[in-house]
Amino acid sequence: MGGKDETELARLMRAATAGNENAYAEFLQRAAAIVRGFARRKIVQGGVDPEDVVQETLLAIHLKRHTWRQDAPILPWIYAIARYKLVDAFRRRGRHIEVAIEDFAEMLAEPEQDTVSERDIGRALDGLSAGQRSVVSSISVDGNSIGETAAKLGMSETAVRVALHRGLSAIAKRFGRT
Repeated sequence: MGGKDETELARLMRAATAGNENAYAEFLQRAAAIVRGFARRKIVQGGVDPEDVVQETLLAIHLKRHTWRQDAPILPWIYAIARYKLVDAFRRRGRHIEVAIEDFAEMLAEPEQDTVSERDIGRALDGLSAGQRSVVSSISVDGNSIGETAAKLGMSETAVRVALHRGLSAIAKRFGRT
């Protein structure tokens, strides 16, 4: 990109900030081409898609276009945003290797089913008041909704929510969780 490109991009951005939609569309097309070339040069290994970097950069340019000083060069501003978005993309990717799960499915153990015995449930409900026990049991054990529980127990839905919250908090506290 030469001085002519810098001048033209700055002119387009000034026109865009003044409200010229056509100038803004042309600016974004030219900026996308610049960022695309930059991203393709910087991404030498897979894992990060250059087009994702282009889209993220264009979105950032759009959201932060008011931060560009009209008396400053525009290309360094565009490259700085692109550089930050490229770093963000590499950070998101991390140092992970992506492998298709199908390649290892037969090696994986079947997930164990979590089962709770009646004794465990009774133990958890033991320390609760009768009202809290009824509410927690109805919702958490029997699977009833707040409304169904309220109708069944003759309580308001708000009272059911309060009793459920207090009951679950008491159970969590009793078993050492906050």
